[in-house]
Parts: sequence; C-alpha cells; structure tokens
Amino acid sequence: MRFDILTLFPEMFPGYLNASILRRAQEGEYVRVNLHTIRDYAVGKHRVTDEPPYGGGGGMVLKPEPIFAAAEAAIAQGQAKTGIAAVPPIILLTPQGRPFTQSVAQELSQQPWLVLLCGRYEGVDERVRQHLVTDEISIGDFVLTGGELAAMILVDAITRLLPDVLGAEDAAVSDSFATGLLEGPHYTKPETFRSWSVPAVVRSGHAANLARWRRQEALRRTWQRRPDLLLTANLSQADKQYLAVLAQET
Repeated sequence: MRFDILTLFPEMFPGYLNASILRRAQEGEYVRVNLHTIRDYAVGKHRVTDEPPYGGGGGMVLKPEPIFAAAEAAIAQGQAKTGIAAVPPIILLTPQGRPFTQSVAQELSQQPWLVLLCGRYEGVDERVRQHLVTDEISIGDFVLTGGELAAMILVDAITRLLPDVLGAEDAAVSDSFATGLLEGPHYTKPETFRSWSVPAVVRSGHAANLARWRRQEALRRTWQRRPDLLLTANLSQADKQYLAVLAQET
C-alpha cells in the first residue's frame, strides 16, 4: 500500500514511521510512505504557504496554490511508480472531518493508495476542500497544532490491517474495536506476582473455556468503560444473556 503525505513539517515523521511495526512493514515492502513538503511548491522568494483570512479573524489559512501543486506532483509521481491511472483518495486531516474509527481504518485499508493532507493553522482555503479533497477525517473532538499526528495515526491503524504485516494472521482481528468491543485482559509470566495470580482458566489450556472467558471479559470491559459500543456491536444470544447477568450484578 502507498501513502503520500503532504505536510509543512516532514521532519515530524521519521521518528515514528521508522520504528517497530511501521519500520518492518516498510522494509517488507507491504507499505511505502512518501513525504512531500508543501513549502517546496510555493512560489516567490519566501515560499509563502499561508496568508491571513479574508474578512479578518485570528490565525492564518493555508493557500490553495502550493497544496494543489504538491498534490498534483505527488499523484503524478505515484501514477508513474505504480502504474495506477486512477486518482487516489485525497484525505484532509481536520477536526471537521468524519470520525476515524476501526471500521474506517478497515475501509481505507482496501485502497492501494492514499494521499493524506495535513491541515495547519486555521485550516486550508475552502477551495481545497471543494475541488481537491475527496474525504475529511478527524481523530477526535479536540484540536491539534496540525494534522501530522493524525496522519501518523491513520498510517499506523491502516498498516496493521494489511495482510502479513503483524505476522499472526488473526492478530488484528482481536484488537479493541475490531469486533465492536474492547479487548479483555491479558496475562503473561510470572504466574504469581505480589500474591496476584493469573486466573486458572487462562492457564488451563482448555480452548473452548478460554475463548468463552475472553469473550465474556471483553463484554464486561465494554459494559464498564464503553457501553455505547454495545448498541452497535454484533452480539450473539449468549452475549446478550451474559450482559443480562452483568446488569443484575450492577
């Protein structure tokens, strides 16, 4: 999968992208990440990329010319490298976008190529939204200094869903939100730590009992911490019966 990221601050990315799973994904050629500096496409001696908004108000707005030029150059390079003629989705990272969820990550992981535009300052000129961007995504109801962190989050979440990236075939399937629920607890050695022992069912080696325990603990944790997720989770009759037990307990 190919990611092209348009940003004013490419120096923010290497530390995160060149470590752990993302580094291995790139070394294994499951993912290719290309950084494009928007300022390189600005014209004039000072390569200005932002201006005050028309009508006044605080802050600065990213100009349309360098963003369009950067995006068009990135797309042309990508088409030449991949042989893909179609224009990829161009995603603006902005607090005004649709919420980023695990299901959105799964949706985007089906694409062979994404272009991510990192917003900055007060945002981008509206003509970028109207005539260039094809999607807008927000990572939460808060405001960051720019879209760089959001872009890294998208790359990370999407990369984890690509075949063979995590090694174990079903590793991503059991992650929180992948099934609509939060993950339950995990344990490892030692068996006893400061008088706290690993539950017997986890050590039993009984696959069916362990699967049932994990499902119930996922339901319990979701019930306690994110009950809103239960409204849309795919629940079996056994799940509903267990939730009824939890309701009686509380």
